[in-house]
Amino acid sequence: MTPRAWMIFVTLCILWGTPYYFVKIALTQISPTMIAWARIATAALILVPIAMRRGTLKSAFAHRRAVAAFAFAEMILPFLLMSWGELWVSSSLAGVLVAASPMIIPLIAPLFGIREHFSARRVLGLVIGFGGVVLLLGVDGVAGWQGWLGAAFLLLCALGYAIGPLVVQRHLGGVDELGALAASLLVGSVVLLPFALASTPAALPNSSALAAVIALGVLCTAISMLLYLSLIHLAGAARATVVAYVNPAVAALLGVFLLGEHFGPGMALALVAILLGSWLATHAPADA
Repeated sequence: MTPRAWMIFVTLCILWGTPYYFVKIALTQISPTMIAWARIATAALILVPIAMRRGTLKSAFAHRRAVAAFAFAEMILPFLLMSWGELWVSSSLAGVLVAASPMIIPLIAPLFGIREHFSARRVLGLVIGFGGVVLLLGVDGVAGWQGWLGAAFLLLCALGYAIGPLVVQRHLGGVDELGALAASLLVGSVVLLPFALASTPAALPNSSALAAVIALGVLCTAISMLLYLSLIHLAGAARATVVAYVNPAVAALLGVFLLGEHFGPGMALALVAILLGSWLATHAPADA
């Protein structure tokens, strides 16, 4: 990759490892639903005008069903589930659980009419990765029914993140990426608005919580997505997806050093297993 591509890659690894930390900070003052809506609405305020100026927003809405499906799978449900899940589990555990997303893709791809060849390498990756999830849930951070509910929410969040790219591949392949993203943010803002209004905090949140929400929308969503599109253009989609294997480590480091969360040997081993499993399951050989 070029130096510019490497710079974007490193920046993305950092930015996409921080949402779990910012969600945890925002939850001290703001409801999960309001966090999810504010994140989407803030990103929409930035990206929708850009897409309109480029003339890509209107063409994206010609595929309104696919745009709506992408909005629900990639933004509305994952952002809600992440915020609710982190009420009961640590941010570092959340980052590791969501790292299971890439290895879910080959399992559900046939549901979208996308054929996936299951080589021995892929099967091994799935076994290792899901073994890591079982290990993680068994040894670290999950206690009581609320802890298990939070973990379930985060695994469903990972499922949403797996469905999103498949919707794009199957139904939005010929649509401008920025236009589709902006349109999806607009849909998400409208859908979540009434629920956000119903959970408006009684008092103005403190500056830390407000800054965390703004960071989620500006840094972790709008700027990150623009950088991701640039990275795909500079380095290709395959190399761009490697970001998914680095950001859980960033989430774990932030949780440990800034929030004082526990990250024991069991969680570290589970993280290695999940990332190795995801890599094996999604990077099949060319003849596979």
